Amino acid sequence: MENTVVQERGNKAKLYQLVLFPLNNGATNVYYVLVLSYIATFGSNVLSLGILFASVMVTGMRVFDAFTDPIIGALMDRTNGKFGKFRPFMVIGNIIMALSIITMYMITPGIPESMMAFRYAAFVGLYAIWVIGYTFQTSCTRAGQTVLTSDPSQRPLFTIFNTVGSLAGMGVMQFLAPIIRANVADYSSADFYKVLTPIGITVSIVLTILAIIGIWEKDQPKYFGIGGDKQEKVRISEYIEIIKKNDPMKRLMIAGAGCKLALSIATNTTVLCMLYGCMMGNYDGLYLPMMIIGYVFSVPFFLLTVRTSQKKGQKASLLRYVSVALVCYVGVLVLLLMWKEGVPSRNLSFLSDGSVSINLYTVLFILLFGIGYGAYYSTADMPIPMVADCSDYETYRSGKYIPGIMGTLFSLVDKLVSSLSATVVGIAVSIIGIQNLPTAETPYSSGMNAVVIILFCIVPMVAWIATLIAMKGYILSGEKMRRIQEVNLKRKEAIANGMSMEEAMRTIND
Repeated sequence: MENTVVQERGNKAKLYQLVLFPLNNGATNVYYVLVLSYIATFGSNVLSLGILFASVMVTGMRVFDAFTDPIIGALMDRTNGKFGKFRPFMVIGNIIMALSIITMYMITPGIPESMMAFRYAAFVGLYAIWVIGYTFQTSCTRAGQTVLTSDPSQRPLFTIFNTVGSLAGMGVMQFLAPIIRANVADYSSADFYKVLTPIGITVSIVLTILAIIGIWEKDQPKYFGIGGDKQEKVRISEYIEIIKKNDPMKRLMIAGAGCKLALSIATNTTVLCMLYGCMMGNYDGLYLPMMIIGYVFSVPFFLLTVRTSQKKGQKASLLRYVSVALVCYVGVLVLLLMWKEGVPSRNLSFLSDGSVSINLYTVLFILLFGIGYGAYYSTADMPIPMVADCSDYETYRSGKYIPGIMGTLFSLVDKLVSSLSATVVGIAVSIIGIQNLPTAETPYSSGMNAVVIILFCIVPMVAWIATLIAMKGYILSGEKMRRIQEVNLKRKEAIANGMSMEEAMRTIND
């Protein structure tokens, strides 16, 4: 046991592990686009379900999550088989998601309209099954970081490699979707989903395999907390105690919800169809260029966030760049308020009659949107590596190594917020009298401008303000985490040498 602890001292990940394991988030982000961005449109326009039913059900299903997340988190913390703690959940989760979405998108459209009740039942049932698979795999992204590395200077790197993984998953899907829409079928057609689904599932499977390779070496007991082989017997009721006593986790859940809400609503397919298609009149000519511009602006911000995190801690980095996004989106808000239908100088324009035609309005929008998007996209997944800090803090505070519970706590909030975006968009669209969710071909109608302003700007801005308030009292600075890691390591060494957990917790402190 002595040698095991010595090997564990200064637990650091190899470069390939830091690069590959975050691809697990890319694998699940494929479904973030494939399901959460299109499920309401699919239900409303393809299956002919009620617009509010399709939208509200996506959020209502999270009540089901409230029961499955704690169970899966506790199950993960008690798991330690030949295949490790995290890898089984990654594999099982990916298989469940693939099978449920193949059935949903490729088979349910064949249910005849005369059996509408069966369509409703299949839609709800398959979505519920998908939710379970999504919980299995997403919780590993958060929980697995605790074994990957305990080095505070390495954990910020997870954000940048996580972004690479997200681009390999979410980015590929966002890039291909409009191309398929333009060349195969519209978002309201079943053919669109029949083409996009196998592509997305294949990408997700490949990313999952690479992520498993990344965590393979670290998914073993000597990296599990301070008790080694001892598995935590955690009751689900202890979630309440964690929420009460782990203040950093509470604040991070609020911050994570704020960042994810901003991203999920502002990038919702319906919102972008209204902005670039209905308002600006050129979805095909604007969506991909603006997406590429956002990603280009994101690159320097990812480098800046990592550098800031390594020097001043992840809290300082999150606060700084969320503030940048908030300031820039004030400018985007002003530009959208200035928009006027049919007036070229107050619309986005890249081409006119086949030639380049960029006006001042477009230049200002590109700069403000690009900088704002780059800043908030670089922070959207920053709370993920911070979950590992909160998990290590819980080990420091209580002696319990429960990354599964910590991961699913955060995952529950993450999914609630992600699904809330579909409901918010659905309700907002129905308020202005539109019967089906708008697509790129939907003509502009009165009230769309106000809906886009609220969803594209105001809601994200409110979310960022909530993030800034919550993180102000977050105590896990870079220096604090270094002290926590040192204490946890000393306790682990003491326990390996015969000291009881209770005595180590009582006598070894910073």
